Amino acid sequence: MSALLDPAALPRERLAELVDALVDQGWYVGEGFLPAVLCATLHRELEALAEHRALENAGIGRGREHALRRDIRGDAIHWLDRESLAQRRYLDAMGELQQALNQALFLGLFEYEAHFAHYPPGAFYRKHLDSFRGRANRVISTVGYLNPGWPEDGGGEMVLFAADAPEREMARVRPEAGTFACFLAEHVPHEVLPTRLPRASIAGWFRRNASLGRVVDPAR
Repeated sequence: MSALLDPAALPRERLAELVDALVDQGWYVGEGFLPAVLCATLHRELEALAEHRALENAGIGRGREHALRRDIRGDAIHWLDRESLAQRRYLDAMGELQQALNQALFLGLFEYEAHFAHYPPGAFYRKHLDSFRGRANRVISTVGYLNPGWPEDGGGEMVLFAADAPEREMARVRPEAGTFACFLAEHVPHEVLPTRLPRASIAGWFRRNASLGRVVDPAR
């Protein structure tokens, strides 16, 4: 537990590896990127939320366009709000990543939002983009995986597709604890394949400030 109590610190060489991959190809997948103790603690927290029915069915769209479509997306979510030490450590680590991205790429990332995502057996998320060009301010998408010992036949992989050829698969990410994926939200289509086992992750987005006049970050 002592490792969890230490301030979050992502290895500099892994951060540099991530930044280089985003520049070169628009996406990054790193196994063992997240600390094992932190992943285990977050996994237990998500399992407890699911057991106590404290998760919300995830929808598609935002604002007035928000809708529940189980034929498109089958996960349930809980937004991270720093209510636990583990959540604070994860968000602190993402703060380190935000600083590294801004310093290296001058992206002007303003904030980070994230939620737990629980996929029950059989659930999936059809191919989509996390942000549409000119319509939102999500710039970088992240996914941190929490399930230890994910089997080869467990399903639930996230598939990343090429921006210029949406049918061409670039990567297939097995949802193993510690693996971290990061990609350009406006450019990389992706999907989650049907899972055979309960699948646990944290989905997040770095955003730019979309403030207009005196309205801070208005609804999108």
